[in-house]
Amino acid sequence: MNAPLFTDVATLRSRARQHVECGAVTVNYQADLPTVLRLLDEALATELVCALRYRRHYFMASGIHAQAVAQEFLEHSNEELAHADRIARRIVQLGGEPDMSPDSLSGRSHAEYVAGRSLLEMIHEDLVAERVAIQSYGEIVRYIGDDDPTTRQLFVDILAVEETHAEELVTLLQRLAP
Repeated sequence: MNAPLFTDVATLRSRARQHVECGAVTVNYQADLPTVLRLLDEALATELVCALRYRRHYFMASGIHAQAVAQEFLEHSNEELAHADRIARRIVQLGGEPDMSPDSLSGRSHAEYVAGRSLLEMIHEDLVAERVAIQSYGEIVRYIGDDDPTTRQLFVDILAVEETHAEELVTLLQRLAP
């Protein structure tokens, strides 16, 4: 005989009263929580490092095409900060504490902080960082699978924006390359 697809209401209510201090993490949570928290923390560091690099590039952009490119850097920086906020909220929902310590950000980040000197170097380094995020976030999505749908969807959403950033940066490189 097949097992029922849904838990009966009385059992749901009873389970909800158990371990209420765990908040969003219920008995149905299937992922390895310490690993998910570590991945979220690394993604948080990645987003913050990228936001800082983009912000530096915004201020350091110079040359004939600098104004338009700088605006793109600023937009990307703001979007990376929004990603960091969403990731930090998810860490807290899962009972963790977001680590925003400047002392360890670059060590936990998947992307490097490479300043770049010229406008082309800045765009290139930002594109490399976006490609790192795309690859690592794709791996995280596959790792989480159906075990934590909320965290998986968070990474799917962020991944879509990172892919857009990469596309925009490639277009800038093509326009500006000699």
